[in-house]
Order: sequence, then structure tokens, then C-alpha cells
Amino acid sequence: MAAGDEVVPELIEVRSDERFDEARLAEYLRDRLPGGDRPLEVRQFGGGHANLTYLLRYGGPEDEPLEYVLRRPPLGPVAKGAHDMKREHRALSVLWQSFPLAPRAFLYCDSPDVVGADFFVMERRHGVVVRRVIPQEFGGGRDAAANRKLSEVLIDTLAAFHDIDAEEAGLGDLGKPEGFLRRQVEGWASRFERSKTSEIAIANELRDWLLDCLPTSPAPTLLHNDWKLDNMAVAADDPGRCVAVYDWDMCTRGDPLCDLGSLMTSWHDAEDTVLSMPSTSVGFLRRAEGIARYGDLSGRSLDEITYYLVFGTFKNAVVLQQIYSRYAQGQTVDERFAGMGQAAVELFQRAARLRD
Repeated sequence: MAAGDEVVPELIEVRSDERFDEARLAEYLRDRLPGGDRPLEVRQFGGGHANLTYLLRYGGPEDEPLEYVLRRPPLGPVAKGAHDMKREHRALSVLWQSFPLAPRAFLYCDSPDVVGADFFVMERRHGVVVRRVIPQEFGGGRDAAANRKLSEVLIDTLAAFHDIDAEEAGLGDLGKPEGFLRRQVEGWASRFERSKTSEIAIANELRDWLLDCLPTSPAPTLLHNDWKLDNMAVAADDPGRCVAVYDWDMCTRGDPLCDLGSLMTSWHDAEDTVLSMPSTSVGFLRRAEGIARYGDLSGRSLDEITYYLVFGTFKNAVVLQQIYSRYAQGQTVDERFAGMGQAAVELFQRAARLRD
């Protein structure tokens, strides 16, 4: 197994710098959640690099455990519009009714006095989250049929989500679809400016190219805005059955090809060290096959897909730079973030190669 390919445990003890006053949280939730009057145990989900996610387990020795999930923004300053817990709560409070793979949100707290930031609480879903390697229960990457199922459900679930009617889902006024793509490019370029720790000329060049070459967007749909393999959980007994989709803090309405392009930036046909998923495993759809499958299911033209691949790669580079900036400024001591500055540079360079 290569360095960085370790299987991340689902639950860990809360990291030292990411703890909060659990007694204060328990008191706040006591009358706000069913079962909130029981003893509370808090653990932390080990995966992910941005928003902090915790398991809330209620129950005494005689009780059947009752579980919820708490999500809050990362430590340190947060870019405007990013890690939006209020937006995520709003989406998940209604989306579960028309898209059952979205966990149901129960409450939102806008006060930083409870856990140090605003947060929301949602239902707990059980499933397998696949990250850089395919776990042994699915064959450890050697089962071609399992790998194909995993790659297909990733595409099929995205196409199904984009088919949801925003009005019927209760999210018809979410976001501003008009001019969405331009605002996205400008917004991510601005985030890079605010988070950069050194000058990266290719990032500025890419920003200009993305603004100069904007394509005409297809009709807007609901947009997840961070669709990727490890934001999905599949059934423990079937890698082809999705049981949950997570991380909805950037959910909006806009250009659906932004979701596809962002997904495909980590879908490689050869070994890769940055933001990779196990797409080189035997049986896993090739990138072109995944793109074509989405096109067949959605009926959307993919003539401009290269633009969306470049933009998705640029955006993911900025995400890494934002994480590294927090680490470089001492706002988090998580050593997983130490190499993300160089990883961001590599992604900007990859975006340039895709463009050329």
C-alpha cells in the first residue's frame, strides 16, 4: 500500500485542537433533540479535510443507543460563502423528501457559544465511505465487478440528483442560476487570493483563461458543488447501492456540468498522488466512459467538458490551498495538511495541462 493510502478509521477520539465543551453541547441539545436527555458520548469522524464532523451517541447502559451527526466549519477564518452550515441545514431539512439519499437535518444553531462556531445536527447514516483505496469488504481493488458497480453508482446517483425538480424539492429559490459559472470562477479566484501563501503565476493565468473562455451553461439544476466518491456512502453488502450523500454546504442551483467536471478531476486512468480515488482499479470505468455514461443518462451536451475539467481542477487546487493556509498560519495543527501547499501547486499545473 502506497504512502497516503491508509484506510482512514471511520471514528476516532476527538482531536486535541478540535474539541469543545461537551457538557455545554449536551445542555443545549437536551430539549431540542429526541433522546437529548440521555447521557452523551462524542466521537469524531476521521475522514475529510474541511468541515469538522462528530458523532453524537446518546444512551445509558440500559438504553438502545441513539445517534446523530454534528457538523461545524473548520478551525480558523472561513472564506465568505464557504463551509456554510446554515445553507447545508436548509438544504437537508427538505431535500431528504425528494432525494432520500440526503440525510435529514434536524436543527441549526447560529451561536458560536456552544461549540465554538455555528453548527447543525442531522441523522446518522450507516454505510461504507470509499476514499483512496477500495476496502477489503469490496475486494480490496481486485474485484472487477465490484469496482465497476462503484464507479457506475457514482455517475448514476449524480445524474439522478440533477434530475430532481428544485421547486418540488422546496429549494426553488436556492442560489442565483443566472451568471452562476462566471461568479463561480471569480469567487474561487478570490478565495485563492485570500489564502495564498506564495505567488503562483499559473493560477493567475488559469483564472484569466477561465473568465475569457466561459461556455454557455445548460439549463440550471440543483447542484451539490462537491460531488466526489468520498462524499458518498454505499451499502456494506453492495458497492453498487448508494445509501447516503454528504457535504451539502455548497449546495445551490446552477450549471450541472460543474458537478461532473469537479468529479472528473479526481477520476484518473493512471496512478496519481493528488486528490485521487481508486479509479485505476480493474473494472472501474475509465474517465471517458464515466463522462459518456453521464451524458447518456442526462441527455446533456458534453461538447465543452474540457472547460469544466479545467475549472474543477482549479477549484480543487484552491480548496487545498485554503486548507494549507490554515495550517501555515497555525490555525490547525493537523499534520495531514502539511503537504497541501505543494499539492495545490501540482493541481494548478495539471489544470494548465488539461487546458492545453
